[in-house]
Amino acid sequence: MLANQSLTDVLDAFSSSDPTPGGGSAAALCGALGASLLAMVAGLPKTKTNTPEERISLDAARAKILALRSRLVDLIDRDAASYDAVVAAYRLPKSTDAEKSARTAAIQAALKQATEVPLDTMLVCGDVFDEAVAVAEGSNPSARSDIAVGVQTLMTAIQSALLNVETNIGSITDQAFVADVSARIRNSSAMKSEAMMKVYKAAGIFEMFRQATRRAGVEHGQPPEGADAPKALWMQSAVELLRRVASPDARRALEALATSEDEATARFANSALAKAST
Repeated sequence: MLANQSLTDVLDAFSSSDPTPGGGSAAALCGALGASLLAMVAGLPKTKTNTPEERISLDAARAKILALRSRLVDLIDRDAASYDAVVAAYRLPKSTDAEKSARTAAIQAALKQATEVPLDTMLVCGDVFDEAVAVAEGSNPSARSDIAVGVQTLMTAIQSALLNVETNIGSITDQAFVADVSARIRNSSAMKSEAMMKVYKAAGIFEMFRQATRRAGVEHGQPPEGADAPKALWMQSAVELLRRVASPDARRALEALATSEDEATARFANSALAKAST
């Protein structure tokens, strides 16, 4: 199991020519690392104002985060096993109609499992984000960079897990399963971003980004406000990513978004196009 190996052995496993561990395991590992940083901050002796209430809140958040981290550690190996099962299913014999039928059923079952595992990774990371609110609101302000790195690592884990879900779900023929997974993604706290907005504001991460990007000669911009802020933040991040890719396909995507009926989306896209042209 990767969880019982040294850091160097884990990195060697990821860099080997074997397909596992792969991206799904890496997503779970990112999530576990982000959770670890947040648990560390929650356990620091000093809190924001050193009140007993903050200590109780941080201790409770730390305990929950550590439990969620254990689930993410388990998902590192589960993802590798699920991919191996898909490969094994594709290698089943297909000489007769009976073998073909059995092979198809095995492939579909393996693909479902390979979809469920990164979905679990994404959902667990969303749960960590929920607990991170208490960490950001009550922890020692001197640790805000640790919170920032922790939540950014969680964001990478969520996005990476989502991409792994998408990779597998397209080959699944059970549309009821596909619909259920899609609904679970839409309804997950990982996608709604309310907790993320609270963490970023409470820990001063938006201001950190503004200062860092200004130092680098670019503007980070203001965080969106209002009821649609979570949706707007995701769209703003996606548009900025397209701008930075700077490929013809990315530009065409931005041009399409610039004509969106959603005013915020169109505004973000037009601003990105203007930046890309300078």
